[in-house]
Amino acid sequence: MGFHPDDSRDPALNRERKLARVRAGRAHAALVFDGDDCAGWCQFGAPDEVPKIKNRAAYEKSLTTLPDWRIACNFVGKGHRRRGVATAALEGALDLIAGLGGGTVEGYPEAAGSVPAGFLFNGALSTYEKLGFVRDRKIGKHRWVVTKVVEPAAPVTRPTSHRTRRARPGSPSSSAARPSSAARSTRS
Repeated sequence: MGFHPDDSRDPALNRERKLARVRAGRAHAALVFDGDDCAGWCQFGAPDEVPKIKNRAAYEKSLTTLPDWRIACNFVGKGHRRRGVATAALEGALDLIAGLGGGTVEGYPEAAGSVPAGFLFNGALSTYEKLGFVRDRKIGKHRWVVTKVVEPAAPVTRPTSHRTRRARPGSPSSSAARPSSAARSTRS
């Protein structure tokens, strides 16, 4: 909730507000699972959905145009780091963004060696660059604005004569990004 405008210091209230956002279709994230455990995620949203970013004054000072989407958080849980989870989560978020119409995506990563891994809330600069993001401008000692244009995904057409089988909510998907079962249509 830290990137949303209604963030609170009360964990129970944040949980309640996050659930309300998911149910209203105003929360977006690609989750990465290792078995039944969520190993990490990549939260994204339009700038009005996730308006809070670090180094905001420096960001706004050199801002020319708002992006269509922001990567607000690219987090990997302890014990799952250095295994490609952040990359899988970011790839999943980009796929979801393509499915939502694509557009310009911004992220705010730091160089991995500049801060302890547990504090890389936006992810490592090298992860973004590996996926085609380009450095736009520096907004902090180690923080960059990076951008990438994501093309819209081609519409998926399903045959009308075949039944599709849906995975059970909670079924394991080892190290694969997937939307949560709470709100599949919003990819939350």
